[in-house]
Amino acid sequence: MPRQVDHVGRRRLIAEAVCHLADERGLEGVTLRDVAARAQVSMGAVQRCFRTKEEMLVFALGYIGERIMERVQARLVRSPAQSAGTALGHAVTEISLLREEHRAEARVWLAFVAQAAVSEVLARTLKANYAALQEAFTRLIAEAGEGAGRAVPLDPQREARTLLALADGLTAHVLIGHLTSQEAYDVLHAHLAGLWERWSQAGHSDRS
Repeated sequence: MPRQVDHVGRRRLIAEAVCHLADERGLEGVTLRDVAARAQVSMGAVQRCFRTKEEMLVFALGYIGERIMERVQARLVRSPAQSAGTALGHAVTEISLLREEHRAEARVWLAFVAQAAVSEVLARTLKANYAALQEAFTRLIAEAGEGAGRAVPLDPQREARTLLALADGLTAHVLIGHLTSQEAYDVLHAHLAGLWERWSQAGHSDRS
C-alpha cells in the first residue's frame, strides 16, 4: 500500500522551517530550496504543499499567530475564575512576546510585519489577525467594566486599539535593545493600571 502522507503535519513542518530561516536571515533569505533543506523534505514536497513562496509565507504567518493564541488560551484556561481585567493582562502580556524564550518568535513576527508593508496578501492576513485580537481585547475591557458594577464610561474599542499598538511597539523596543523585558513589562502594566484607574474615575464622575 502507498504510504499515507500527513499533509497537515508536513505544512506545519515547513512553516517551522520558514520561521527558523526568517529568524536567522529575515524573510528575504527564505527560499523554497533552503526551506526544503531545513525541513528535510524534497523541493517537490514543498511545492506540493504550497504553489508559491507567497502562499508558503502566508501559511507560516498564520501558523505563528495560531501558536501565540494557543498560549493565550492555555494561560486563561489555567485560571478560569480570574476577572476579565486579569485575563486581559495575561493576554496582552503573551502577545507582546517579551519573554526571552519568545525572542526568536518576536523577530520572525516583526519580519512578517515589515514584509506586509509591501505585500498585500501578507497585509490581509495580518489585518485579520489584528482584528481578531482587537475584538477579544474589546470584549475583555467591556466585561471588566461591567464586572465592577459600572456602566461603560470609556470606549472599549479605542482602548483595545491602543493596547494592541502598545504591545507591538514594546515588542520592537525590546528586540532592538531600547528597553529590557522588565522595563517593557513595567510600561505595559502601568498602562493597564492607568486604564482601570481612569475607568474608576469616570465611573465616579457619572454617579456624582
